Amino acid sequence: MTLEILTPEKKIFSGEVYGVLLPGIGGMFEVLEKHAPIVSALKAGKLKILKDKTATSIYSIQSGFVEVLNNKTTVLVEGAKEA
Repeated sequence: MTLEILTPEKKIFSGEVYGVLLPGIGGMFEVLEKHAPIVSALKAGKLKILKDKTATSIYSIQSGFVEVLNNKTTVLVEGAKEA
């Protein structure tokens, strides 16, 4: 699955990942390969990138949105930094 994390200023992350754990408005949720199409609001919190089944990266994000379509996940947030 392809993941992109974008802010108004720059692209924070772009690459192939196993999955991503996101801070949704109603709670945390996970997107894995071949996930159904979805658009969801995100609240400020921790975003966890699952690069493979063992390696992870964590980003602290501000509020925004996520779109999942055709095995590509696009995260649009006000700000993000690696934690």
